[in-house]
Amino acid sequence: MLAEAGFAVATGGYAGLMEAVSIGASSAGGDVIGVTVPSVFPDRPGGNPHLTHETRTASLVERIRELAETTAAAIALPGSLGTATELLAAWNLAYVTRFGDATPKPVVTVGEPWATLVPLLTEALHTDGSLVTVVPTVDAAVEAVASRLGPPA
Repeated sequence: MLAEAGFAVATGGYAGLMEAVSIGASSAGGDVIGVTVPSVFPDRPGGNPHLTHETRTASLVERIRELAETTAAAIALPGSLGTATELLAAWNLAYVTRFGDATPKPVVTVGEPWATLVPLLTEALHTDGSLVTVVPTVDAAVEAVASRLGPPA
C-alpha cells in the first residue's frame, strides 16, 4: 500500500513479515530497501529476493541508525524484541527532534501489542505518547503516514 501511494519501503530485509512487506511493495512496483546485518545473521545468505536494494550494516545498532536516517516515517507492525527496539528508537528520535527546529518524523504502530504497550510506556516513562500514532490496521497506518508526509517527491 505504501508503494502504491508512491513511497519506497525499507525493512530489515529478511524473511517473515519483512519479506511479506517486500513482496507487497515489489508487486506494486515500489522500491524495496532491505537493511541487513550479515554479522548477526551469518546463516542468512542475504536479503530476501524481493528487494530492489540491500544495504548491509555491521551491527543491529547500525541497522537502526540506517533506518532512522534514511526513512521519512516509521511503521511498527506486530513483531518481537527487534521491532520494539526499532519502535523505541524512532519514538525517542521523534521526542528529541522537538528540541530543535525540525518536525518529528511520523511514528505509527499497528495492532497489538502496541495498543497496550505504547500507553503503558507513556505513563511509566512520563513521555509524550502523542508522538506515536497507534492504529488497528495497515490501511490506517498508511493513511496516517500519507496524511502527515503528503505525496512523495
